[in-house]
Amino acid sequence: MSVDADTVKRIARLARIHVEPEALPAMAQELNGILNWIEMLREVDTTGVQPMAGGGAAVLRWRDDVVTDGAQAEAVLANAPDREGEYFGVPKVVE
Repeated sequence: MSVDADTVKRIARLARIHVEPEALPAMAQELNGILNWIEMLREVDTTGVQPMAGGGAAVLRWRDDVVTDGAQAEAVLANAPDREGEYFGVPKVVE
């Protein structure tokens, strides 16, 4: 399948996308490249290959859920506008 500038113009109109007239030939060339790549994928022999959707039956490795303070108090508070020890300093809102 080959796409020309008129086809790109029609697709852009149907998709309600504004494409400058001088950009139509370049876009047609890009779309032709994509379509050629899809044609190459169609040539691959997939007999005996099970169709799949997503990542399949991959099992995620779990780590222990351990609570820590992150040991990065200085890095976290480096840009704090106000600080009290290892905590953010905030204005008092309740008297």
